[in-house]
Amino acid sequence: MTAVLFTCAGQRVDIVQAFGAAGATTIAADANRLAPAPYLADAFELVPRVADSDYVPALRELVGRHDVKLIVPLTDLDQLTLARARDQLHALVLLPEADVVERLGDKYLAHGLLEERGLASPPTWLPTEVPTGLRFPVLVKARHGFGSRHIYRCENASELEFFLRYTPVESCVQQFCLGEEFSIDVFCDWDGRCLNAIPRTMIESKGGESIKGATIKDWSLIEFGCRVAETLGLVGPANVQCFRESDGSHQVTDINPRFGGGFPLPTAAGSRYPELALALARGERPEPRLGEFREGVVMTRFFSGLTLVADESGGYVPLDSMAEPADA
Repeated sequence: MTAVLFTCAGQRVDIVQAFGAAGATTIAADANRLAPAPYLADAFELVPRVADSDYVPALRELVGRHDVKLIVPLTDLDQLTLARARDQLHALVLLPEADVVERLGDKYLAHGLLEERGLASPPTWLPTEVPTGLRFPVLVKARHGFGSRHIYRCENASELEFFLRYTPVESCVQQFCLGEEFSIDVFCDWDGRCLNAIPRTMIESKGGESIKGATIKDWSLIEFGCRVAETLGLVGPANVQCFRESDGSHQVTDINPRFGGGFPLPTAAGSRYPELALALARGERPEPRLGEFREGVVMTRFFSGLTLVADESGGYVPLDSMAEPADA
């Protein structure tokens, strides 16, 4: 079985379990002992925080200890660290090149990258470069971050001025898109070939994550997602967020080079992305299977939980793994 190390595993129980169902040995690492996903992996490893100088050495030690073949980051927190340190980790890292990761992690730099590669993106400016005669509404967006944190919609110049003063983080200003929003979950091989692209509607989102949506077999979106992925040289999973404008054109607003929050939906629709990732780890070269998924699959996400109890070592274990207490 192929051992996969998931970093910043956090709450991504869905991804860890999907890889386990696909045949992987799952090793989940996190700095927080109460992160739920690692308790549902084959092994839970506590590691230093991403900013700690011991973070990469700790991961390298885990690679050796568990014979890890593939490293899969589950949040944005350590993507650039892993992309830069891939030669030190002694395992394949499911990420694009560091330059692409760095620019996609900055909303302003991402806009520049998209324009350089001939991909449409809504006009985006630094606060000091905002032109006169703006078409409102516009968005004040954190340059770095995720989950829709520090994003403010401005209906006029006064609101724009206020939110640029109000926001506590480095920001940019982006033209608000008036069309319909979609997400496209793509997966690429080591050569940047797009193996599949699965569009979904954005029925409802909360905190920047899709909680309701449906897969659609819209070939213009499938082909657009494929073109974006291959033009940027993406590797592994990515979530392409875009708007379709009234003239039928598509504009990219964000790209996350990881499995998105809506991961359960393409998985249920037959993406087989965990199986494709394991095939890449084994040195195989799967053929593209664009359009091979079930349309009309609807996702509605909900909260769940994991109950833990202290064990003899001072750590925690899931309550349902403990033996039932003997009757008095």
